[in-house]
Amino acid sequence: MPQIIPIKDLRNTTEISRKCHETNEPIFVTKNGYGDMVLMSMATYERDIARTELLYKIAEGEEDLKNGNVIEAESALKDLRKEFFD
Repeated sequence: MPQIIPIKDLRNTTEISRKCHETNEPIFVTKNGYGDMVLMSMATYERDIARTELLYKIAEGEEDLKNGNVIEAESALKDLRKEFFD
């Protein structure tokens, strides 16, 4: 469940930091009743960025498959061996 706090609660940085690390979820900050900012721990940010990058790479791969941009596995392995082991 997302946590939502008013901007005035940002004064208690220790408590906000604790919440960010305990929940591993972002905290939404409102200003005058409207969404203004999102706070999260570095670990949560890095996890979410890694997930986004993985999903992007999967989408790229699916697009390559759809467009026929593929090579045989045997050929790919041969090229990798040549590049890294020769």
